[in-house]
Amino acid sequence: MRRVQMDYAAGLFVALLFAACAGDAADGGGQAEEQPQVNPEQELPAGHPEISPESGPVVVPPPSDSGQGTQGLTWDQPSDWLAETPSSSMRRAQYRVPGSAGDAECVVYYFGPGQGGDARANVLRWADQFGQPDGSSSRDVLVSEQLDVGGIPVLVAEVRGIYSGGMTGTGPQTPRPGSMLLGAVAQGPDANWFYKLTGPEETVETNREQFLSLVHSIRAGE
Repeated sequence: MRRVQMDYAAGLFVALLFAACAGDAADGGGQAEEQPQVNPEQELPAGHPEISPESGPVVVPPPSDSGQGTQGLTWDQPSDWLAETPSSSMRRAQYRVPGSAGDAECVVYYFGPGQGGDARANVLRWADQFGQPDGSSSRDVLVSEQLDVGGIPVLVAEVRGIYSGGMTGTGPQTPRPGSMLLGAVAQGPDANWFYKLTGPEETVETNREQFLSLVHSIRAGE
């Protein structure tokens, strides 16, 4: 009887751990069931940006555990954004973006070689995380543009409305009217990278140029 109880407890722990990791996967790249199980509390890769209000562009190195070197992407951190320790190992960078209307957050996701799904499907998923006051689909107000950033295909998108986040609890606890998303999906050498700025519409709009500056600084790692 004791062995059965121990096996049940172990199985429950594994299930809860998988559910926690799947939340970030669904928010950034989709197909959570295909992502490897990870520990959000594990030590960050060497060279990862620490919490710091740097003044001036900060070159963000690729992670050392996957997407490294020529398989990764780097970019410049906007000078007035604050780098924070990512809350999940699936987040390759996380920034607090100050604003008078309330802070926004920018997160960069990378899920590993061949993972994350295609750019258009993810942009549509982001739109579905928003509602409209009249009940219409946020896909109808989604604006997107395909860019070439130094030979790297990047799909940039924006959407406004009532933000509810992902289906797995990664978004706000309650829907937030007057929200906005600026996002980008950059094609890395072995998988897509996802850049997602969300927050109060006024804060996100004020930081449009900073976000686009980050996007245009994206380049392959070395």
